[in-house]
Amino acid sequence: MPREARRRPGGGNVRKGLRSLDRRTLLLGAAATAAGARLWAGRPAVVQAAASALPPMPSRPLQLTIIDVAGQLQLTKSILEDYAKSHTQYLSGISYQQATAPELPAKIKAQQAANQLQINLVLTGSDALSAGIVQDIWQRLLPDFQEKWPNLIGNYIQPKAQGLAQGYGILDVFGNYGPTFTYNPAKLPDPPKTPEDLLAWAKANPRQLIYARPANSGPGRSLLMGLPYLLGEAQPREPESWTKVWSYYQQLGEYIQYYPTGTAVTFQELGQGARTIAASTMGWDLNVRALGVVPKNFGAFAFSSEHLIADTQYLCVPKGNSPEMLGLVLDLIAWVLRPDQQAKTYDNGYFYPGPAVKGVTLEMAPKDSQDVVGPVRRQSFDDLIKTRPVEIPLVPIKLVQAFTIWDQKVGANKLK
Repeated sequence: MPREARRRPGGGNVRKGLRSLDRRTLLLGAAATAAGARLWAGRPAVVQAAASALPPMPSRPLQLTIIDVAGQLQLTKSILEDYAKSHTQYLSGISYQQATAPELPAKIKAQQAANQLQINLVLTGSDALSAGIVQDIWQRLLPDFQEKWPNLIGNYIQPKAQGLAQGYGILDVFGNYGPTFTYNPAKLPDPPKTPEDLLAWAKANPRQLIYARPANSGPGRSLLMGLPYLLGEAQPREPESWTKVWSYYQQLGEYIQYYPTGTAVTFQELGQGARTIAASTMGWDLNVRALGVVPKNFGAFAFSSEHLIADTQYLCVPKGNSPEMLGLVLDLIAWVLRPDQQAKTYDNGYFYPGPAVKGVTLEMAPKDSQDVVGPVRRQSFDDLIKTRPVEIPLVPIKLVQAFTIWDQKVGANKLK
């Protein structure tokens, strides 16, 4: 996904290359998605086993290396840094690396084969998580070390999201619900309330709706997974069985000029006045308004009675850490899950809300996050989160199927 640099509203590079505007790279390469397909096609659920003894904490300070393949450092770096500052007896410092999800498994596997593991902790979405399970690079964390995180499942907002990790990762960021739409109220005084309304509006206003290719876009992906519920598909988690969804997309596509290969351009065109409506998610809507990509007064809507699709991010541990390094990493994960630390994931709205555990409010977040998120926060979004059914993403094999069908039936001649 092409990425321009963005900056926080107070300075400081948010992330290289518009990562907060083009989301994580689950969808950049066939390597990760194909691996995910193999995983979910044939791998059984984690076998229940007795918990292992917890590894020891370091006897001297260690240097920790963390790699981010999901843009998660924007949300969790301050948490990691605070742990380092308050645990100098165990940790001498943290070095950070960034990579794409498709290239990560081979990178770690090579280090493991040489018995020279240099990466101690990975920040990822479901892409590298699933590919890594297929390639057997992850340390199993649950149930092996469940003693380290008492009542882990009970503390989560959405326990099913942890279940996706099959014990090989720990959910630490959750939210960015969708599908939603961001729009220019000066050009759209009465926004659509149903998919049928949107189709009728698009027909009357050709080229004024925009969304990006789902395989490279969080909002596009969210719309793809949300429509089966809205249109009444009998099996909303089985893309190959969908009929109403693909027909709807094809009709809607008659009035769409083109499909960008990343999300950023959709909001740029919306902000510049070239479009009236852009497919969105809650995190995208808050984030682009906080950064001034679109005006703060632009509106948002969701369809009546829709199911919200949530996004997920995880902490994964490669096999091969020394016992003391493993003890340190497990302790750091426990720190990340503390409510006072989870509050920092509100950040500037990028993954709104952000916290994966219950009971963490914006009022608990740092003042700079409150100052950024507060002016763009929508009560309507909070009401949706409280009242609408929430679904976790499709498992990778099904998501790959959905992407492939969309590419073939909908986007084939209009990608740009």
